[in-house]
Amino acid sequence: MPDIIAIDDPEDPRIAPYREVRERDVAGRHGGFIAEGEVVLRVLGRGRLHRTRSLLIERGRVERLGELLAPFEGQAPIYAAGQAVMDAIVGFNIHRGILAFGIRNAEIDASQLLAGLPTPSIVLALFGVSNHDNIGGIFRNAAAFGVSAVLVDGACCDPLYRKAIRVSVGGVLTVPFARFSPDEDALALLERHGFATVALSPSGRMPLVDLQPRARTALLLGAEGHGLPDSVLQRSDTVSIPMAGGFDSLNVAVTSGIVLHHLTQASGAGRAR
Repeated sequence: MPDIIAIDDPEDPRIAPYREVRERDVAGRHGGFIAEGEVVLRVLGRGRLHRTRSLLIERGRVERLGELLAPFEGQAPIYAAGQAVMDAIVGFNIHRGILAFGIRNAEIDASQLLAGLPTPSIVLALFGVSNHDNIGGIFRNAAAFGVSAVLVDGACCDPLYRKAIRVSVGGVLTVPFARFSPDEDALALLERHGFATVALSPSGRMPLVDLQPRARTALLLGAEGHGLPDSVLQRSDTVSIPMAGGFDSLNVAVTSGIVLHHLTQASGAGRAR
């Protein structure tokens, strides 16, 4: 069992990053992030993209989590607090009782990320997806189907927001991502790096069943409601998922899973990063 540092005072300066979690989720942590839950802890323990700075565990869970805590021994301090103290630290009833404070990997621009990807590759490019549940669900699918990278525009929410990490069951911590620059022509950038752009839209000209994987494919997804901008649709191959009874829309995270499954099945296997 790794060494455990007991925390009995919610004002202990060593656990400052965990104070008032919800408020600081909104305000940001200047390069840090908070992750929660047992499944996410397992991902962090074997992760390579982001460093774990510390852990805060509810005291009654420590012994049961010994195997999951072992990879952090000597790498990050492990703090333990009783439930009442932990609730006072974070500002609400943290019933999962497992938190980690991580440091973001050094930011890389979209062009650098694309240049380093293998062939074949599938990437996701997201436009205006501001819902944390949707971002988390998309990253979960990206991890499950071996997507090489996710690119997001300036209107997308932060993938390393605590809820997005939780919904992704740690997928956000394993799939590389980058943000397009505000003045960047995203489609031109993708095409310059050899990616065929495929835009998902209810009005898409090609049914999904006819979509074949390319050596490098970029799947473009927009926010629910208004979807992808017309300027993106006009410059891409557009694909639709036919639905029964005239129903014309799916949740964007569900859409990503359906299309990624289709592409990986069509290619004969999932794609390893």
